[in-house]
Amino acid sequence: MYRDDLGSLAMFQAVAQAGSFTKAAAQLGVSQSALSHSLRRLEGKLGLRLLNRSSRSIAPTEAGERLLETLGPALEQIDARIASLTALRDQPAGTIRISAAEHSARTLLWPAVDRLVARYPDIRVEINVNAGLTDIVAGRYDAGIRLGERLEQDMIAVRIGPRLRMVTAGAPAYFAKHGRPATPHDLSRHRCINLRMPSGNLYSWEYEQDGRELKVKVDGQLVFNDVELLVAAAVQGHGLVHLVEDRAAPLLASGALEPVLEDWCEPFDGYYLYYPSRRQPSPAFSLLLEALRFKG
Repeated sequence: MYRDDLGSLAMFQAVAQAGSFTKAAAQLGVSQSALSHSLRRLEGKLGLRLLNRSSRSIAPTEAGERLLETLGPALEQIDARIASLTALRDQPAGTIRISAAEHSARTLLWPAVDRLVARYPDIRVEINVNAGLTDIVAGRYDAGIRLGERLEQDMIAVRIGPRLRMVTAGAPAYFAKHGRPATPHDLSRHRCINLRMPSGNLYSWEYEQDGRELKVKVDGQLVFNDVELLVAAAVQGHGLVHLVEDRAAPLLASGALEPVLEDWCEPFDGYYLYYPSRRQPSPAFSLLLEALRFKG
């Protein structure tokens, strides 16, 4: 292979990971025709088919899979080396891409990014809000944010927030009409407002007391994939909700919602920023890391 094939290799990796010429072209900022031409040229030079193409999907061949195994670490190392060159500038620069769920992005990530970009105008930050368990390596993110219990192996993890607590709550009008559950098992007799997860499954309400853990599948008239609508429906008395306590804190303080099952809602490990252990952090990323690091 020659040095001028590096761009084609990066394009091949992008298409294979995206599973689509359209998505890869948009990600790379090139035309689909240029992308297709580059990959045909690469395959011709290798004398191997790297991608199986159909009208519905694109997937790597066996040769393509082997090439991807080599390309991943190599291109990541090149990216890291190039990013490290920003240390030679007077001001840190570069782009940081982070994947995070909405709650952590709003409460922890954005406040830190807000301060960072105001102080360092040459740093660019892309935040991808996604409630699913994103593969940050495949998605070419610099880092992700997850709860401590969901961290992947072979990742460096840095705690960025306090321990969290869930709360089950309902409106006073709901309790006046339907009473209050005394244990999580009583939820089967109550109207509960369900949350649809990105996987398509309904969220199972999680409880713990004295080391005993329970996951409860609840039922009710309403299902949302948006927490704000979930909370609004609870305030209107349509049923009980189960969510992170700080999301309901103002409504609990005002009395619009009231907590139940508090003895079953114990604190748990909070959010961590995680990134591949083999990746050398850039100066810009290191600044964000320190801005996020939990000091409590």
